[in-house]
Amino acid sequence: MSNETKVGKTNEANWYQSVWKVVSEIPSGHVLTYGEVARLSGMPRAARRVSQALRRAPSGIRLPWHRVINAQGKISFPEDSSGWQRQKDLLEGEGVIFLEGKINLERFGYRGAVDRLLWGDDSL
Repeated sequence: MSNETKVGKTNEANWYQSVWKVVSEIPSGHVLTYGEVARLSGMPRAARRVSQALRRAPSGIRLPWHRVINAQGKISFPEDSSGWQRQKDLLEGEGVIFLEGKINLERFGYRGAVDRLLWGDDSL
């Protein structure tokens, strides 16, 4: 294995760990988009790779993967799949509300989480 390949694999592993850290810190009742996770993990143009990083998480890590959704405020699984229903059930169990299959990102997204941390629940 060349040094360049080793460095590439090391950087990828480090980025995966950054993704896992960001996702692990999403507060209950809130969501981030794949793009926001990528940006906060240091690779703003790697939204599509976030799901790959989540799939490669070690089995011992308990990540709230269900709190990561697409930029339209929707679950990325097909609506008729068990994965979609499981993610929706987990989010609703945390108080996230779906309207017409979408989550209000202003309320439940990144800004909503920051507002809740700063101002409490009354600002919602």
